Amino acid sequence: MTRIQGDWINDPGAQRVCALLSDAGYQAYFVGGCVRNDLLGVGISDLDMCTDALPARVMELAEAAGLRALPTGIDHGTVTIVIDHEPYEITTYRKDVHTDGRRAVVAFSDRVEDDAHRRDFTMNALYADPAGQVLDPLGGLPDLNARRVRFIDDAGERIREDYLRTLRFFRFHAWYGDEAAGIDPDGLAACAANLAGLETLSKERVGLEMLKILSAPDPAPAMAAMAQSGVLARILPGADASKLAVLVYLEADLATDPLRRLSLLGGQGVAKAFRLSKKQAKQLEELREGMGSSTSVGELAFRLGPDQARSIALLRAVMFETPLPDGLDAQIDAGAVAKFPIKPADLMPDLSGPALGEKLRALETRWIASGFTLTREELLR
Repeated sequence: MTRIQGDWINDPGAQRVCALLSDAGYQAYFVGGCVRNDLLGVGISDLDMCTDALPARVMELAEAAGLRALPTGIDHGTVTIVIDHEPYEITTYRKDVHTDGRRAVVAFSDRVEDDAHRRDFTMNALYADPAGQVLDPLGGLPDLNARRVRFIDDAGERIREDYLRTLRFFRFHAWYGDEAAGIDPDGLAACAANLAGLETLSKERVGLEMLKILSAPDPAPAMAAMAQSGVLARILPGADASKLAVLVYLEADLATDPLRRLSLLGGQGVAKAFRLSKKQAKQLEELREGMGSSTSVGELAFRLGPDQARSIALLRAVMFETPLPDGLDAQIDAGAVAKFPIKPADLMPDLSGPALGEKLRALETRWIASGFTLTREELLR
């Protein structure tokens, strides 16, 4: 018998929601990521719950108990119950009636097996009762224990129900898969056979999934599989993942930066293809421009900050197959804290307009070339 180990199962609000349903004769289970991550020993972010009670009945029970109930997604079976200002979502078991690759028409069910069959991967079709006992209606535990990301039933059918599952397949492999065992071949073949469906997805959804993949500790094997299957070329023409493993190695203990990794992939019109925010697009442009420039690391740290400068140094080392420069940390530290000692007022009124700007740039160039050591007096002299 498999049981949940984490203290999250005893969350007072969640237990109250479960008791509300159980006392009325209904089932209540935790499902999905919270169960999966607990069994894998990784962090829990969201508590998702499900029940055989219809949404209207869930609201009736909550309101009868003096609790606030919100129909946040009632058409799809989700009700949010607020307890001590904390929201708890609970969704009625569902089964798909019709899907078009982006959205599904669902019918409510009173069978947890129906709910399990409409999920994407076997490791996500795991349930836990309020006492923490795990229910495995589809035999997903062996896959979870083997860290094998496998589609439920027919992989092609699961993908055609929602084409975003292609990208989720690679994301889950990057985060939870066993690299020694490799990626599931049936899933990979199904992704390759359904490439056209990716065109139906919004750029925002594709971009979000891509950044999640690149945020994994080591996304290189998953990204290589994406390239092998043709998925990477379909969502980002011109991208090349062949050097990603080297970058991951050089990053060592640095915090993961999906934009740094994305900049290495190359590709055409990345910011537009993934609908990056203005801030993300600017960071990506800085990285790609810096990678191909000869600007010193110290100057990059002065102009862009230490994190961007270090990222560019790593990217240059990977792209040009060169070692990281000696004294990298010292160069970055010096540039990051440096403050140009000359102000426009120091050159006025002798200079103004374009001449003033030109002189300021010339003095800044000298100051940077000195390793940020020239003083105000030395520069003005």
